[in-house]
Amino acid sequence: MTDFAQLPYQRPNFEQVTAEYRQLLMALNHADDPLTAVNAALAISKLETKIISQQMMAEIRFSVNTLDEFYHQEEDYWNEYSPKYDEFTTEFYRELVKSPFQAELQHAFPKTLFLMAKNQLKTFSPEVIPLLQQDNQLRTQYSELIAAAQIDFAGATYNLTQMKKFQNNADRQIRRQATQATTAWFVDHEAKLDQIYDQMVQVRTEIAQQLNYQNYTEMSYDFMNRFDYNADDVARYRQTILEKVVPIVNQLRQRQQKRLGLSELKFYDEDYNFPSGNATPEGTAEELVAKANEMYHEMSPETGEFFQMMVDRHNLDLLSHHGKQGGGYCEYLPEFKTPFIFANFNGTSADVDVLTHETGHAFQTYQAQAIKAWECVFPTNEAAEIFSMSMEFIAYPWMTKFFGQQTTKYKFEHLSSAVIFLPYGVLVDHFQTEVYCHPEWTPTERKQAWRRLEKMYLPSREYDDADLERGLYWYRQGHIFEGPFYYIDYTLAQVVAFQFWERFEVQHDPQAWPDYLAMAKAGGSLTFNQLIELGHLQSPFKDGALDEVLAKISTSLAAVSETDLQ
Repeated sequence: MTDFAQLPYQRPNFEQVTAEYRQLLMALNHADDPLTAVNAALAISKLETKIISQQMMAEIRFSVNTLDEFYHQEEDYWNEYSPKYDEFTTEFYRELVKSPFQAELQHAFPKTLFLMAKNQLKTFSPEVIPLLQQDNQLRTQYSELIAAAQIDFAGATYNLTQMKKFQNNADRQIRRQATQATTAWFVDHEAKLDQIYDQMVQVRTEIAQQLNYQNYTEMSYDFMNRFDYNADDVARYRQTILEKVVPIVNQLRQRQQKRLGLSELKFYDEDYNFPSGNATPEGTAEELVAKANEMYHEMSPETGEFFQMMVDRHNLDLLSHHGKQGGGYCEYLPEFKTPFIFANFNGTSADVDVLTHETGHAFQTYQAQAIKAWECVFPTNEAAEIFSMSMEFIAYPWMTKFFGQQTTKYKFEHLSSAVIFLPYGVLVDHFQTEVYCHPEWTPTERKQAWRRLEKMYLPSREYDDADLERGLYWYRQGHIFEGPFYYIDYTLAQVVAFQFWERFEVQHDPQAWPDYLAMAKAGGSLTFNQLIELGHLQSPFKDGALDEVLAKISTSLAAVSETDLQ
């Protein structure tokens, strides 16, 4: 069993890879029988598995320490060369979908691979490689800028992730000052952030137009492999969130304000939920991992075996430090058939959230590792998030391990926060839709658009800061910079995950775990709606899909006494 740190990294030899690709592509193109075609396609997929795993390895190690000069150089290499490797992938996909042996190839690979291939042919061409390289460099500029943030506060220096713990402080003045200090950092770097994003918008717009799309918003639906729905469906879904969820969020905020005894609930109060303080996990990072290991062994044989492997191989990097990129993620390295979890613990309940969330991703990929196309181990993004968000709910019966007597507060906060998140999640998507439909906007116009939409989706938010009031909050949402349009996915998955919450927590449905496991094993071999159907769940796009589960969540939250939340 290989420790993650010992997994080998070697930069591919591009000339050697080129020759190997050419030979295999020619074999696929000239195949005159099904067996030859399938074997050539499998060989190409195996080659790509090795290349993508090396790229992921380099990116993981760079994200863990952006100050590492070796992996900084590797990051630069992949920024330049990944579009060139994408060109080979596109050629493979072109040969795959035009091969006369479709029946045999679709027996060897998931059908979703062929859907992805068709979208790749629409969203990539060699002519846009220089633009893709430029976009990669801009993403790195943003991530390095955020990772390097240092904020002097209360006699010490913190990064942006570490500052978040002060927003949960019982002292309102500390919450306010911490928010001001964080905002001040973004104001100090406003010109640079505006420059980076403006260049991103222009580059991405040019990519879309060179590929014959009207704008990058239109292109994103193909690029993100949104197979089962379109922009009109998403617009209706956003409207549903606006009409049905925003009023519930307003009520939750009013309840929070009353609970805290405040005349006004300000932005810096939003993350502070209880007079006695938010629930915080009990134990060090090592102790939390040990508790998680106990939980997953008790949850099921599959999760126990899986998490033990993650611990034994040191496939988790959880502590925040200077030079480490922000946020959390799970990656899967197909050559080594191993997931990796990255997080930034900060001493809040978010540490448990990110651990269960990313474990949901990692567990799903581990279950789906037998899928022959590496692209289809993870489902498409909105489907992948079902597993992570549902795992947060599946873990509820074990939360006493982490929070002890604070468990009621934790579960109330977690469930209510999941509802509160929905309007914000669709706000991010709506904002990006507007930005890329108006690439001519100035930075000021973008900020004005953000604030206008913020007031629509988050009407209860009250800033006590002139800079946030003029629309700067979105700077800290890394997805807007680094993963454009990867955000509505969280909300779609959350709506589906609520159904698992109901089945596990309310109904105690014995079929819930087998359904979750079956979906995990299917992974990206099925589309979003196909996975939902496999799990006996409802699509978020179905009329009335939110009604029943929102009613049950509201009932569950209302049943929690304020006495228990003091």
